[in-house]
Amino acid sequence: MKRIIVFVLSAFLFSYCTTVPLTGRRQLKFMPDSELLTMSFTQYSQFLSQHRLSTNQTQTAVVREVGVRIQQSVEKYMADNNMTDRIKDFRWEFNLVDDKQVNAFCMPGGKVVIYTGIMPICQDATGLAIVMGHEIAHAIAEHGNERMSQTMLANGLLTVGGAVVQAKNPSLTNQLLLQAAGVATNLGMLSFSRQHESEADHIGLIFSSMAGYDPREAPRFWQRMAAASGGGQQPPAFLSTHPSHEKRIQDLEAEIPAAMKYYESATRK
Repeated sequence: MKRIIVFVLSAFLFSYCTTVPLTGRRQLKFMPDSELLTMSFTQYSQFLSQHRLSTNQTQTAVVREVGVRIQQSVEKYMADNNMTDRIKDFRWEFNLVDDKQVNAFCMPGGKVVIYTGIMPICQDATGLAIVMGHEIAHAIAEHGNERMSQTMLANGLLTVGGAVVQAKNPSLTNQLLLQAAGVATNLGMLSFSRQHESEADHIGLIFSSMAGYDPREAPRFWQRMAAASGGGQQPPAFLSTHPSHEKRIQDLEAEIPAAMKYYESATRK
């Protein structure tokens, strides 16, 4: 009987597995895209209604230019690899919010926010591309859906049919979406979040390189981030949702040779 249960459970989980672009990693994804994107667009609009957009026209123009270039590299990669269906319902948007926090995010569906507080650390369009490539990579890899699916599974929130959850409780689903976007977390999910961060670093570096931004800037950007966070002092890795600055920089440096091929191809055009 136990073997039967394990087999049925394994078959159930496998039926909801998809593959992450570029890395090929298998992931669980229970949330229907239509529901997740509807929630995401609503939450994004609500966020913008509660935050002031930057009036700095120069910085706003740079954010949108970099965003569109990375969007185009994403769309080309997905089309070339028969994955256009994964982003067909994206509604790309790139906004700069007037806020001193050193932060940025991309909601599912291509909804990007950059905080003005991170702009001095970016220094220029290439530094900004490193940030935006990373955040957009979260959306392309569907980390939001995966995080929500993991949370649902861990808390027994799936329906018998396996689809979505607590549809009659919008506050719960909104909370799960915010958690999936990294707004809230708990110790049990930390290692999972670190995996997402490292994967987004890799995918984002490729997409920004394809858009014509020099990948050699990535380690430099994270060195500046380390300095801005007080000399790189961070909690132990097992208590952090992000890789340490040192680990992140080492990994990015190792990936530069592969990313340079995309960058050189883009800049030859």
